[in-house]
Amino acid sequence: MDQTALGDLREQAEGASRQARAPYSNLFVGAALRSASGQIHRGCNVENGALPLGSCAERGAIAAAVLAEGPDFGLVEIAVVAKTADGSIQAVSPCGACRQLIAESGPTARVGFYSANGEWIITTSAELLPYAFVLPES
Repeated sequence: MDQTALGDLREQAEGASRQARAPYSNLFVGAALRSASGQIHRGCNVENGALPLGSCAERGAIAAAVLAEGPDFGLVEIAVVAKTADGSIQAVSPCGACRQLIAESGPTARVGFYSANGEWIITTSAELLPYAFVLPES
């Protein structure tokens, strides 16, 4: 897979990370996605004192996309960037809840994030969550 791909989304995700509210972890995460319609939507993490109730950047970006495009929104690709308060890039892949939402929003979507060695990784939602939960057809 082309490791230089998602460059525009990576830049958008870095910008979104600067808008994050992370007073507890000091980990500022931004996400930017491209929908099937070609639109770009962004999100950032938002923490609060009831720690489990914070929201992730990926889920924020997907929520923004659904709000803008409606329930038929389709995810094509998403980039996630995390930084510390001093601007250092951190290795952060989507959490389990985000992986599930990414898989449901775009079963073949490309997902980009930084690895622990600073390499920009691009994988697919299926590779990121190979055993995604799927409700049976009604």
